[in-house]
Order: sequence, then structure tokens, then C-alpha cells
Amino acid sequence: MSLFINTFCSNKEIFMRELISNASDAVDKIKCESLTDPTKLDSVKELKVSIIPNPQECTLTLLDTSIDMTKALMEVLQAGEDISMILQFGVGFYSTYLVAEKVVVISKHNYDKQYAWESSASRSFTVKVHRSKSIGRGTLVILFLKEDLTKYLEEKCFSFKYVVKTHSQFFGYPITLYREKDEDKPKIGDMGSDIEEVSKEKKKETKKIKENYVNQEKLNKTKPIWTHNLDDISQEEYGEFCKSLTNDWQYNLAVKYFSMKV
Repeated sequence: MSLFINTFCSNKEIFMRELISNASDAVDKIKCESLTDPTKLDSVKELKVSIIPNPQECTLTLLDTSIDMTKALMEVLQAGEDISMILQFGVGFYSTYLVAEKVVVISKHNYDKQYAWESSASRSFTVKVHRSKSIGRGTLVILFLKEDLTKYLEEKCFSFKYVVKTHSQFFGYPITLYREKDEDKPKIGDMGSDIEEVSKEKKKETKKIKENYVNQEKLNKTKPIWTHNLDDISQEEYGEFCKSLTNDWQYNLAVKYFSMKV
């Protein structure tokens, strides 16, 4: 597994592109299923992807509100069938081991049981029922980062943000980065009475205290091009969309526009 990962994945940051690509496909699938069965979205209405770094635990988490990824795998294993580790979540998923020493995938589909898959890029893995707090519906991927790669948790080194904006700018659902930050806020302190003043009012001094909060930053701010009115789309926007789709450095030669009703 290690040889495979390092042979085909030389750029470490691509792990985020692959995870979001998987999330995009899974979210699209649950949305498609909801067109014929709206109850599919009852447990979690909003379709989204969240990225959550945790410097204290050295983990980077990606959460989406899609379909279950592990139930089918659990059923195959219970049936006694053999399954190759490399085929479980697709080849791109395993680029996560470029930055992580262990990966945990927690997944749940509406009212089914919640399952957890875990592996350290070895030949073995475990899948079991996960009885901790329910995620509602979707998939939670937790990367336990390697000691020398915890830089991905630092605000000044969020290089994967560039990857998201480059390759997932036209992702049809919000991708939000949640990051804990400290903010200085004023605190009013009592300095006592001034006997020289007739009013004898208390003097006050503004002090500052640090308050912890969670900052939310939307990474894909560009509205998907296919949701625009035809007359509002410029040639430059077509070109940027084409480059993000094909990873080419040149603009497209021509555009063919069509629409259809489902």
C-alpha cells in the first residue's frame, strides 16, 4: 500500500482534492435519490461539506451530508466475501495516507446503523458498528496526521485551501472551513471611586480578554456556472470553468450550451 501511494501520488496536497471529489459524488447521489423519494433528506436537510482541523488532537476531519459509504462494505464482509482494500473507496481515497498515519471513516445513512472503518495503510482494516454520537447522515473522514505534517493544521499553512479553490470552486454545495480562533474583546473593569469628583462616579478602564470562537470560511465562493443565466456568462467565466474541469492551462476553443428539464 505504501509503495502504491508514493508511486502514484507525488503531490501531498491532492488528498483534499480526492476527498472532496468523493464527497461531491456521494452528495450528488443522495440528491438524485431525493428527487424520487424526498424523505431521503429528512434526517439532514442541508447538503454540504465541512473541513475541521484540530491542532490539539493532530487530526484533520472532512464531513459531508451524503450517503453511507461503509454499510455495503460491512454486508460484503459479513457474507464472508474477500475484498481488496484498494477497491473499497476508490484509488484516490488512499492519497490520504500521504499525510496521515491512520484514517477513520465513520458513515451513516439516515436511520440505519452507524459504521466505522479504520486502517493504518497496512494490509488490514477493521469495520464495526460505531456507537458514539450520531452524525445524522453522511460520511466523516478523520485523518490522524503524521508528526512531520501537522503544518496542515496551521492557519498560515493551509495550502490545501488553494487546492480546494483551484479544483472545487464549481462544486455545487458549500465547502466550509471551520477553524478555532482567539479574539480580543473589551472588558469593563471597576477602578474605584474618585473622591475629588462631586458625582463620585466610578472610573472605568477598558481591558481586553481573549475569547475563543469558531470561524467559518466558505472556500468555494463562485456560483456554479450551470446555475447562471446564459446571457450573464462571460467568455472568461467559460474559460475558467473549462480550466478547472480539465486542469488545462489554456482556455477552451468553443462553447456548446444546452439545457434540459428532468
